[in-house]
Amino acid sequence: MPSGSNILGFTLLAIVIIVVPGPGVLFAVGRALVLGTKPALLSVLGNALGVGIQIVVVALGLGILIQSSPEVFFVIRVAGAVMIGYLGIRAILHRSDALEDARDKSHSRSTILRESVVVGLTNAKTLVFFLAALPSFVSVEDGNPIIQMLLLGLIFSIIGIASDSVYAIAAGKAREWLATSEQRLATFRGLGGLALTLLGVYMLYEAIAH
Repeated sequence: MPSGSNILGFTLLAIVIIVVPGPGVLFAVGRALVLGTKPALLSVLGNALGVGIQIVVVALGLGILIQSSPEVFFVIRVAGAVMIGYLGIRAILHRSDALEDARDKSHSRSTILRESVVVGLTNAKTLVFFLAALPSFVSVEDGNPIIQMLLLGLIFSIIGIASDSVYAIAAGKAREWLATSEQRLATFRGLGGLALTLLGVYMLYEAIAH
């Protein structure tokens, strides 16, 4: 198990990384404005599951192999950008759909969860963070390094879920008020989709430029 000082240090670093609005927050807010609070919270859980897979990969040492292959790392970054961009464009195109349409097959729980897992799994920024931070807060004297990294990753996931859920709920509440006017709701659905699309474009630019 990680030492108390390592847990404290990693937790403080994780809070700084997570609480400052980034791709995860924008994704949660965008989904809340487009689909509502419950689907957004499901998206948060799916995103966290995808990030959790990254944590396991890094803890098992496979993350280094991914990072050492520029081609594989580039594909991961592009895939994440394309997925978020696709979700944003789809939201814009369907911004005027009736409220009942939020329950159709395209927005089923399994689809929302699957899309969100892909977004979390292909988040290059969290992968880089784990590769850089997890080994720095592990000590051989404190036991199995893999177990230590998994525990630190669990702390990160808990903080991430809590933080993103707050943003998702706040955005979802705003959407519920907007739902009293179909025109306002359509506008903010479009804005949510635009936020996701711009996030996807930015991530794609980052992947190509770096």
